[in-house]
Amino acid sequence: MKKKQRQILHVDVNNAFLSWTAIDRLAQGEKIDIREIEAVIGGDESKRSGIVLAKSMKAKARGVHTAETLYQARLKCPNLQVFKGDYKSYRKHSNDLYQILSQYTDKIERFSIDECFLDMTEYLGNRKLLDIAYEINKRVKKELGFTVNIGVAHNKLLAKMASDFTKPDRVHTLYEEEIPSKMWTLPVSELFMIGRKTIPKLNNMRIKTIGDLARQDKNEMIKKFGKHGLMMWEYANGIDNAEVHYLEEKPKGIGNSVTLPMDIANKEKLEEILLTLAEQVAYRLRRYNMYANVVNVQLRTKDFKDFSHQKKLLYATANTKEIYKVAKELLEEMYKKRNFYTFSWIKSR
Repeated sequence: MKKKQRQILHVDVNNAFLSWTAIDRLAQGEKIDIREIEAVIGGDESKRSGIVLAKSMKAKARGVHTAETLYQARLKCPNLQVFKGDYKSYRKHSNDLYQILSQYTDKIERFSIDECFLDMTEYLGNRKLLDIAYEINKRVKKELGFTVNIGVAHNKLLAKMASDFTKPDRVHTLYEEEIPSKMWTLPVSELFMIGRKTIPKLNNMRIKTIGDLARQDKNEMIKKFGKHGLMMWEYANGIDNAEVHYLEEKPKGIGNSVTLPMDIANKEKLEEILLTLAEQVAYRLRRYNMYANVVNVQLRTKDFKDFSHQKKLLYATANTKEIYKVAKELLEEMYKKRNFYTFSWIKSR
């Protein structure tokens, strides 16, 4: 039996620490969005060892770099404003993002506090990977207040490379046929996992771009760099068989949602959508050997108003028909001939 082609997303928060700090300050009543001024997130400025952890676009335009000392940054940008980071807050924002992503797949790898890989191979249903990427991009911006770049590909490497293309707030594909036009033209330093000390060695071999590296003889690369040489050659050619490493843990609740390309007022059409969602929820329940005790259905209007109904079941179940039956009843209660916005959600717990 032919193995399914993998469907991978890489979600990367744009300027995470600065964005999350900005959101916190605005929520506390601050009028100025620090993303719009010359600002950085850093340590104690009174100590010469304090470094820049994140920078605004305006600070970047003044030559401020991540990882340089705050003293050096202020020499370049005298009006620079420095804000302390809050790891506890950052973890909360990261978890908020994770909660949205977990509505699409159970296979999520937290690569860092501000980026995740999603294996969507078994979770697409009848949908396209690119459509889901755009949906996640929009939902994060609307619901959480920050933006993400999303890379769309058939393996982790290419998804990661794609998410690093033009920023911020973008969705980029990097499929195998796009490697020559989108990746090979980049400087070799842009290739994932190429160390700073390796770049001069590659340059001395007249390897300036990723394409130059891809066209090298594989055995010669292994001879010169060992296992790292093989990895570099494979990555330059878009080869990566690494799996999305996720934690097998039972979620507290299982839900699925969908944002549609148009407003829908027709109840029969909404019922079709609910059936698809019910199938996905039931599948995930069975996968975890779990049973639903409560079914919740949420609808959002075109004015971004949410309506939600839930019902406790007489008997716990992981059966698609039973979950769908209850979801239809809840929809009927909420339906009032309004143009529901392009979002519906079903959750079981």
